Amino acid sequence: MLKTVISNWALLLGIALLVLGLALQNTLLGVRAGIEGFPTSLTGVIMSGYSIGFLVSAVFTPKMVANVGHVRVFAALTAVASSSILAHSVLVEPISWFAFRFVTGFCISGAYVISESWLNKAATNENRGSLLSVYMVVQLSAWAGGQLLLNVADPGGFALFIVASVLLSLAVVPLLLTASPAPALAAARHFSLVKLYRSSPLGFVGMFGVGLSQGAFFGMGAVFAGAAGLPITQISFFMALTIMGGVMLQWPIGKLSDKLDRRKVLTGTTIVAGLATGLIGIVGTGDFIVVTAAFFVYGGMCLPMYALCIAHTNDYLDNEDMVAASGSLVLTAGIGMVMGPLLAAAGMDLRGPAGFALFLAIVHLGVGGFALYRMTRRASLPAEAQGQHIYVAQPSPVAQALAQEAAIESQEGHAAEQPPQSSLASSPSQGYT
Repeated sequence: MLKTVISNWALLLGIALLVLGLALQNTLLGVRAGIEGFPTSLTGVIMSGYSIGFLVSAVFTPKMVANVGHVRVFAALTAVASSSILAHSVLVEPISWFAFRFVTGFCISGAYVISESWLNKAATNENRGSLLSVYMVVQLSAWAGGQLLLNVADPGGFALFIVASVLLSLAVVPLLLTASPAPALAAARHFSLVKLYRSSPLGFVGMFGVGLSQGAFFGMGAVFAGAAGLPITQISFFMALTIMGGVMLQWPIGKLSDKLDRRKVLTGTTIVAGLATGLIGIVGTGDFIVVTAAFFVYGGMCLPMYALCIAHTNDYLDNEDMVAASGSLVLTAGIGMVMGPLLAAAGMDLRGPAGFALFLAIVHLGVGGFALYRMTRRASLPAEAQGQHIYVAQPSPVAQALAQEAAIESQEGHAAEQPPQSSLASSPSQGYT
């Protein structure tokens, strides 16, 4: 593991700086929108612009890379993203902010694809799983650390926008100085959303629910905390501790899902997340410790769900379909992430801060109810027939493809050790999970 980190330190450092700047900007905009008096529903529209840009970029970035190369595209995207962050402090106006968020999402998505492609190229059959695990710890820790940077300066000024912009600009340096050669972006195979649902209804619905939930939290979490009356310091700790819940519980939940029926683990995590946020929706947001503790539990349950949905879906896919399906899984979550801030904002308009928590509760309990229904439609897959859980916390096309490749290698290695047996994933008589 240490050798893996040392040999890829430049890539990991560059990605950490990129995420630090993005995380700071994300929360800063939520706080600043409240300071500027933007209506909650309008803030939801603004924050959804990032996810829209993120999805659109997935179509255009590979074409740009094919035309001018990785290095030029990466440098251009990070420069535009850095400038876009500064533009928020110059033109404080909702329509402009939506446009800037779209541009940021477009550029960051492309930067992710390129930087993670480098990481994917650096992976070998022996270290792919460990490299992905280290990458996810780095990414989530940077997301948590970015929240604490909110305390460096007054969010009502422009200094924090400069800090976020500088972090994105610095992220280019270690990545462009890495000795690893520029990777090739393979053309994605088509795997429709209809086919994804037919292959795994629970994986599809769970992934959409994760997108709704994470899109709402990362887009509107700071708005919720501000509306609940929390000062800046408490907002930053609230956001950071929610993310740290996911960092701390990713591994134990993943290991548990490898030993038990994965559907039961997925059902348990989403129901607990729903109950934790539902509690805040009912008792209110007056106690900072209670709110933060409940959202720490929510983060610990919600963030691992993305990987659980991938692993569950993989259990019912043939190996040759896994990488192709990764793009459809990202798209499913991405659609949810576009809608999440909009629906959470609508909930806050109806019920105030409690409406945000109730929206998260409805999403997670709804996924849990669907999971319980699916359990009545099909027998569980034996634990020994399940693939290995791979740690991925957020939608990311290349990181997910890396996870799918690691899962394929795990399943192929497992199959080589086991006697031949019928495949539940490909048997028409088994129906869909």
